[in-house]
Amino acid sequence: MSVVQPLLELQEIDGRIRSLQQEIRDIPQRKAQELERLSGAKEVLERAKAEHKNALVRVSELDLEVKARKEKILSLKQNQVSLKTNKEFQMFNLEIAKIEGDIDSFEARQIAALDDVIPIKHRVAEAEAKLKAEQAVMDVYLTELDVRLAAVQAELAEVEAARVEAAKRVSAPFAQYYERLRSKRWPVVVDLQADGVCNGCHLKQPPSVAQQVRRNQGLVTCQMCGRILYML
Repeated sequence: MSVVQPLLELQEIDGRIRSLQQEIRDIPQRKAQELERLSGAKEVLERAKAEHKNALVRVSELDLEVKARKEKILSLKQNQVSLKTNKEFQMFNLEIAKIEGDIDSFEARQIAALDDVIPIKHRVAEAEAKLKAEQAVMDVYLTELDVRLAAVQAELAEVEAARVEAAKRVSAPFAQYYERLRSKRWPVVVDLQADGVCNGCHLKQPPSVAQQVRRNQGLVTCQMCGRILYML
């Protein structure tokens, strides 16, 4: 058995710890991405609602214009009763006719504005339905992520406990070197290939290094990357 076998076992545990820690970091990002995607659907709905509101305001404004002119006509006709000359009467009729023309124009624009409201209302309904569907999917996905996060955290606690025991089986010089290097290189312990190449940095080692690894008597490191070498 290789003298670095306890280190290999420790490194395998550390690899699992790194993987679990990365997943724990990734889950909040995945949740944020999902929320960002949903915010897009919300923005589409808000724009559709704003467009619908503006269309209704336009219809209302045109309706007020029509009502104001109808009231003006009514006032003119009431005042016609007190007119003394035919010329004044005709002038009122001309003004009434002009206002009636304005009313026809505003009513035509109001009808066109009402025609715009219907498709906009449909877009609002479609946006609401899409948001609701995406919200339902997102809720399920976020729940799954929360469940997964809890499971990963629980597994990490178990693996970290196992690491404490595995670290006890590693000799002090090996452990010290391993701990110094693992924050800079990963993996720390790599196999020396049959042709003498380090499987970490892929540098071919001198024959003397390969001989030391074969003797399996102590800690042998790569002359380039410093990784601990062993042979399969």
